[in-house]
Amino acid sequence: MAANVELLADVPLFEFLDEKERADLATRIEEVTFPPDHLIFAAGDPGDAMFVIRTGEVEIFFKDNTGHKIVLETATVGDFFGDISLLDRGARTASARTVAQVEALRIDPHDLDGLVRTYPQAAFHLLSAMGRRARVTAELLRHTASRNVNEAIEDTRSAVDRAADWIAAFTGSIPFLLIHVVVFAVWIGWNTMFAEAAQFDPFPFGLLTMAVSLEAIILSVFVLLSQNRQIEKDRVRSDVEYDVNLKAELEVMQLHEKVDRLTSDVLVRLATIERGLKK
Repeated sequence: MAANVELLADVPLFEFLDEKERADLATRIEEVTFPPDHLIFAAGDPGDAMFVIRTGEVEIFFKDNTGHKIVLETATVGDFFGDISLLDRGARTASARTVAQVEALRIDPHDLDGLVRTYPQAAFHLLSAMGRRARVTAELLRHTASRNVNEAIEDTRSAVDRAADWIAAFTGSIPFLLIHVVVFAVWIGWNTMFAEAAQFDPFPFGLLTMAVSLEAIILSVFVLLSQNRQIEKDRVRSDVEYDVNLKAELEVMQLHEKVDRLTSDVLVRLATIERGLKK
């Protein structure tokens, strides 16, 4: 009992409890044992308890978007895990598997409920610990906030990029076409209808041909620059779509794994029941 009380004193969630409150909680909690390479819970499972390790090691992990296993931490003696689901009664955010045989203290909502009913001030102590953790989480989120990728690309545009985008958009518009139709009509009409003395670019309109060629060269460069930027945006959109599709596939795979695990558990229980009935 004394060992359990000392162990709870090292758990951040319970460090604000006094000795009497921790001793009362130690009398309520359950001691459990898990064999090596045992899946304690999987990501997405309903959460109903947290665990404090007395002996052994537990690997906390999840699978990323490519299905690779990412180990968050390896919890050892005195460490705890599963506290998020205990507090919000939500699904598990990661999986936990034993590395070696583990002896742990299992703390469920009823244990905390009994503690708070007996010692109401313990609720304020727990809230203090949760508040401190929330502050740490908020600070981490403040430095790791993500942004929309397309917005980030827009913000990094240089003056040339902005000009290229505007020119490319304008050259593909009706006003651009109408302006050139008017200019060409006036140019050709002036150099055709008036006397040769008044003509500045007689047929075959060499000056007009040179001006149009130079305009085409310059505009093509700006259009190509804008197209390259559009290709980059399309690549980002493709990556996002790929991530979404991959995530959907992984969710289906996780559902299959969960159904297979549940089926295996049911078959084991049915076999146990059959052996019991035969006896």
